[in-house]
Formats: sequence, structure tokens, C-alpha cells
Amino acid sequence: MTTKNLSDISCQDDYDPNSMPVTQARHFIRDYLTRLTATETLPLKQALGRILEGDILSPSNVPNHNNSAMDGYAFHSHDTAATALRIVGTAFAGKPFDGVVQAGECIRIMTGAVIPAGTDTVVMQEHTQTLNDQMVMTEVPKAGANVRHAGEDLQQGQIVLPQGRSLRPSDIGLIASLGIGEVTVYRKLRVAFFSTGDELVSIGQPLEEGEIYDSNRYTLHSMLSRLNIEILDMGVVADDPQLLEQTLLDASQQADVVITSGGVSVGEADFMKLLLEKLGQVVFWKIAMKPGRPLAYGKVGNAHYFGLPGNPVSVMVTFYQFVRDALLYMMGQTHLQVQPLLQMVCTEDIRKLPGRTEFQRGILYPDRNGIWRVRPTSNQGSGILRSMSEANCFIVLDEAVGNVQAGSTVNVQVLEGII
Repeated sequence: MTTKNLSDISCQDDYDPNSMPVTQARHFIRDYLTRLTATETLPLKQALGRILEGDILSPSNVPNHNNSAMDGYAFHSHDTAATALRIVGTAFAGKPFDGVVQAGECIRIMTGAVIPAGTDTVVMQEHTQTLNDQMVMTEVPKAGANVRHAGEDLQQGQIVLPQGRSLRPSDIGLIASLGIGEVTVYRKLRVAFFSTGDELVSIGQPLEEGEIYDSNRYTLHSMLSRLNIEILDMGVVADDPQLLEQTLLDASQQADVVITSGGVSVGEADFMKLLLEKLGQVVFWKIAMKPGRPLAYGKVGNAHYFGLPGNPVSVMVTFYQFVRDALLYMMGQTHLQVQPLLQMVCTEDIRKLPGRTEFQRGILYPDRNGIWRVRPTSNQGSGILRSMSEANCFIVLDEAVGNVQAGSTVNVQVLEGII
């Protein structure tokens, strides 16, 4: 995808700054993002959660030899009509049978052991009877049964894991199985964030009348930590234009992305809009969504900028719906792990106006018959952070949906896996 330049935006562009739909806003952001290019090489044990800079190719066939998929007896399929086969040895995993199995013969073989010369089939031990050095099959397998062939899993030169893959524990084990001890990954994304507002107080200080503790920094820090990035916490910044400007400049010089909470809605003390117009290329808009209508995206210097609302729930909703995937894209991840929308029966009425997308906090639960249902949390206010703690999903109601009656089917986005 060709990255666009924010300076090319004009008021004639194809969006309504007062009511941009959620889907359009996501595409808009993606069009202007830039990916990391710097890389580093890490020992395999330090690579969990990092993004591959290039394809991992198999240096050899996997498995690199024909081997047994079962404990049993290896023989040649030509001998299936024989009443009994003579046992002439044993093959263990890592200790092959040294010899050639002749007609009328077989060997005892363990799972993973190399298929010896002169054999092509393995009969499960459960389907055999033995007496002294003789083996009789009680159930004859098909020719070639229970044999894993060289290259059956991976062939030499085959792409094992593609560029842009976020490495999972299973990927680490897969790479290790190839004998590869180091991988080249993109460097970590650096994200700076701070909260704005005179009413905010850091934890540990007494509250005066009209003040609240700043929870957004702790929420943002936790959400960012899940993404395995470098985090720069710039603290709480009062509504002072000079202080805000200096903090914004410092953040943009140290990080690839700057995130703020608060100061992007319309208000006499919201200085961020003026500062961002002065310092960078920033487009403000209001998303046709609830909660989280005010949102800003743009660039300050070389850093991408996301201005999130100040309400605690709105911070989380806008982060999950816009910022998270944007950060993963910038980190180099090509196959974004988009949470699927599941369809569930809602057991309670939901009041909603058409024309905007709503992300209601929901609780997925099994009913008495073990069938999963969903219901909204009791309080959907954008300042009720407890509702996010209670919820395990979003009930996603798009702009065309109005009031929802109990018993209706709704789209659900499960939170586990993204928070």
C-alpha cells in the first residue's frame, strides 16, 4: 500500500469531519501510516512477540528421514500375506536399526525411529501377537501405513514463517526444531504518552475539590505493554500551552508514536488542537461512534500522533478500535489479528440511535443450558471505568442499527486477546 502524505489533505477530501464512520476512519489512518524499517538480530529465546523482518526458510527436510508414526513392527508390504514374520532387531528413536530387513522378516520399531532399509510399512503393536521371535498380525495395515516421510512436514527451502509474523510460543519452538538459533526482527516501536488536564492528580497525592486521579496513564501503559513495545510515560501535563508544547515536542523527538488522553474535545481549556496545528500535520474529526466521539490523528515532526478522549472508557474503546491495529501495522505485522465478530443472542433491551456505531460493554455468559448469551453491563457511561472491568466483550452495533430488543442477535467482539 502506498503511504499518503498528511500535507496533501484538504477540506475537499472525501470525509465529513463532523461524523466520519468508524470503518472509514480506520482506512483513513492506515493510508497515512509508515512502517518501521530498522531491524535487530536476537537469540531465539528473546524473540517472543517480535515481528519477523524476513521469511524463515527451512534449511532441510522436516522430518529429514522416513520414520515411524507408531510403536509397532516395520516390515515390507509384500509380506502382508505371510502368516508370521521373524523379528530380527529393534529400532529406537535416535538409534536406527543397522542392517537390511529381508523378506519374511520384521523389526520392533518405536515412534520416531528411522524406517530401516527393506521396510515400508508399520503395523501397530496393538494389532500384533508375538511368540519368541515371531510376529503375527491380527489386523493387516495398508501398504505404507504409519510411516512419516522425509519432507512431509516441511521441504528444504520452504517458507516456514512469513515476513511480518508476530512470533508466538509455537513459532519459537518451530524455529528451534529447524536448528535456527537467531532471528532478525524489526526493532521495537517506541510510544510516548501523557495525560492532559488541570483536574488530574497522580496517585499518592491527596485530592482537592474538583480533582480526580489520573487512571488513563495506567490503562494506556497496560494496553501498550500487551503489544511488546518501548513505552515512554511522560506523566500528567497541566493545561498550560507552553508546558504542553514542550512536552509534545519532547515526546515527538523520542518516540515513533505519541498518544495523549484529553484535550481534543471542544472546550476553552483544550489547547491541544491549536498546538498541533502549530507543530504538525494533524487532522481532527469526530467519529460517528459512542463512546469516544472526539479523536485526533496526524503527525508531529516524524512521530505519528493519536489524540484520545479524556473519559476513561472512551480511551480504551478508541485505543482498541483504532490505535492498537495502527501500532501493529507500524511494527511490521502484516497479518493483523483482527478480532472476529461473533453473533450472539442479547438477553436485554438496548437503547440506541441509528447513525453511529456503538461499542456497548457486554458480558458473555452461558445460560442454564450451556448456550452462550450476552447482556450489556449495567452502566454504559463513558466515565464508568468499572464497566470495562466487568465486561469481557464489546456489543458492536453499527450505524444502521437502532434499538435492540431482548432476544435479538447482535455482533460481539470478545475482549480477551486484545486487552
